[in-house]
Amino acid sequence: LDKMRITYCTDLDKSVLITNFEKRGWSQVGPDDDWNFYWAGTHTCRTLFSVDSGYRMTDNQIINHFPNHYELSRKDLLVKNIKRYRKELEREKDPLAERGDVPSRYLHLDFIPVTFVLPADYNMFVEEYRKNPQSTWIMKPCGKSQGAGIFLINKLSKLKRWSRESKTPFNPTLVKESYVISRYIDNPLLIGGKKFDLRLYVLVTSFRPLKCYLFKLGFCRFCTVKYDTSIQELDNMYIHLTNVSIQKHGGEYNCMHGGKLSVQNLRLYLESTWGKEVTEQLFTAISWLIVHSLKAVSPVMANDRHCFECYGYDIIIDNKLKPWLVEVNASPSLTSTTVNDRILKYKLIDNILSVVLPPDGIPDVRWNKVPSPEALGNFDLLLDEELASQEEHSTNQSRSRSDTRTPLYRWK
Repeated sequence: LDKMRITYCTDLDKSVLITNFEKRGWSQVGPDDDWNFYWAGTHTCRTLFSVDSGYRMTDNQIINHFPNHYELSRKDLLVKNIKRYRKELEREKDPLAERGDVPSRYLHLDFIPVTFVLPADYNMFVEEYRKNPQSTWIMKPCGKSQGAGIFLINKLSKLKRWSRESKTPFNPTLVKESYVISRYIDNPLLIGGKKFDLRLYVLVTSFRPLKCYLFKLGFCRFCTVKYDTSIQELDNMYIHLTNVSIQKHGGEYNCMHGGKLSVQNLRLYLESTWGKEVTEQLFTAISWLIVHSLKAVSPVMANDRHCFECYGYDIIIDNKLKPWLVEVNASPSLTSTTVNDRILKYKLIDNILSVVLPPDGIPDVRWNKVPSPEALGNFDLLLDEELASQEEHSTNQSRSRSDTRTPLYRWK
């Protein structure tokens, strides 16, 4: 059989993509031509999957987003899905949904800060705020990214003032943009006095059954200014937000090659300061958090066989070494700010292609999506529900429900 000529199409003119496609001998075509592989922006995906387009994909076509990826990447929907997931597990009396001493807190599923969607949950928020009026909250618009429109509040009056000012007087029927308001994690783990977050890449090749992988080469993004919780500094976003798009205007951005530190180095640093065991627990908790955030959206995700997706997970670690999920991005940036950055993103794309393509390298949705260990590159398998259930059948030992963590593979 002639080796099929593989064609690709992309909306993004990014060298890390093009170089990877060309290395495989693929040829570029336009969106209206016959393509096998489409690396698309989320907007293209929406159009392609819309009912009106009437577009039907063939077995030899795959694309890099799920039709409704926003169930995970829109801040308000992520929260809604996680809350629903907890409630369902609670109804099933699943030990995972066990609550702690504080009735509102979950023991195992407490991995997002207390969050409300405004304006809908305003009264619930006020009730929570009044329990602890000293607390600080962070407001984020649901539909924006890169830190746009985010601000901190520590007084109800500030929220009321914002609410008054942001109403559009011209069209009162126009519903103003929804926001999420979350309790601000004001005890972040600091390194060199600075706040940072983790950017991890998670590849999902199927939601039902869930098949997900974690890229080992994540990194930390640092704030350029030392962390300061004083009230005067509430509006200084260089202290509170780690987004590269914000921090590159913050002056001494180039500390640690572009304000970044690899996950491996973070791990070594934590092992030397906190010890191996605690560090291991932290990384297990991070894997756990990722898997359960994906399980929370898997029932509502349109699980199209033509799709895979690489999500950018943003995670903050507090000073008790507990990880918190801040948000999930459906189009993590492929722009490189440094040489190291470019190498990392080139490897990321190369490894993604190896995992999502069958061994012969030709896109085929009939393939069972079980890559060989060699194909994983820098990806670790987090969970493959299909393999996990096969293992369960073959050993045929009824595992106790409390051992739900077995299919999780530890970070190497």
